[in-house]
Amino acid sequence: MSVSTIDRYDIGESYEWNYRHAPDAILPCEKVPAVPGQWTFCGLPVASPLGIPAGPLLNSRWIHYYAALGFDVLTYKTVRSRFRASYDPPNLLPVDAAAVLSGEGSELTEAPSGAAIASWAISFGMPSRDPAEWRADVEKSRQGLGANQVLSVSVVASPQPGWTMRQLADDFAECAVWAADSGAHVVEANLSCPNVCTSEADLYLSSDAAGEIASTVRARLPRAVPLALKIGLFHDEEQAAAVLQAVSPFAQAVSSTNSITAVVRGRFGGLRRGVGGAATTARCQAELAMLARIVRESGSPLELIGVGGVMTAQDVRDRLAAGASHVHLATAPMIDPMIGLRIRRELAAA
Repeated sequence: MSVSTIDRYDIGESYEWNYRHAPDAILPCEKVPAVPGQWTFCGLPVASPLGIPAGPLLNSRWIHYYAALGFDVLTYKTVRSRFRASYDPPNLLPVDAAAVLSGEGSELTEAPSGAAIASWAISFGMPSRDPAEWRADVEKSRQGLGANQVLSVSVVASPQPGWTMRQLADDFAECAVWAADSGAHVVEANLSCPNVCTSEADLYLSSDAAGEIASTVRARLPRAVPLALKIGLFHDEEQAAAVLQAVSPFAQAVSSTNSITAVVRGRFGGLRRGVGGAATTARCQAELAMLARIVRESGSPLELIGVGGVMTAQDVRDRLAAGASHVHLATAPMIDPMIGLRIRRELAAA
């Protein structure tokens, strides 16, 4: 099976163009390889440990496309309680292929035109369609999935001037309920986005904020719908432990890590943007190991979803060995939609 250039996200075009030019659902001409073992996601049976986090899956057509290409947990790109336009392009900017990010505060340069892509800076700004549109599309997304595949919907609040934390948490909860009513198997509250300048960007760093949002959403969600939380890098282990303790009574899983922030030269003009891809592999692996240690030592029931710089089958094995119950890829399948099938073949062969 081959994939033409129209069948992958076109980084030369805008978010809106890619939304409207999503690939059609396909039937693979090869059998999707089975992955040995028994796998679950937030307690729900799935066919493999492979998923895609919030970001690449802009609508139901993108979800059905990757569902046919070896990914069994499909996360609908973050939605809001009101329309928000995407930032102007470029939305994805390839950066220095040799870059390795050890944490926040690095500075990267735009890669030369035509260079191979291993990492890129991300600048969407968490756009969202109007709720009436995304709710109908979430329903369509659920209907097109197969057995042992799970639809997760990522939600975020849209804080207005003067809002209290209670109002922000209520906005999260309203979106979460809409997502569940529209068919989401799992709802993910996105507490981390490095590409916005408003208060929803780094809520995960506060145990009080994360705990209030998690408790509010959990109280409003149907009991049968698990809650996951999207988080970024913590400053230290003490901060991470406090946040995990605060959310453990309410959430079933945390997804770590969102992209790593860096200053990006070139067409981003020195703006701070999240970076995804191979530049983040080592740092995100270390973060997952730290979180797994906290969960293990505290006896927390939280599941860990390993995200960030997962590019190969060995990266998947490393995340599972470090304590992840599931592993999600974003940059790699955007570059090469066939990677899920190849990883499944390698996991099956091993």
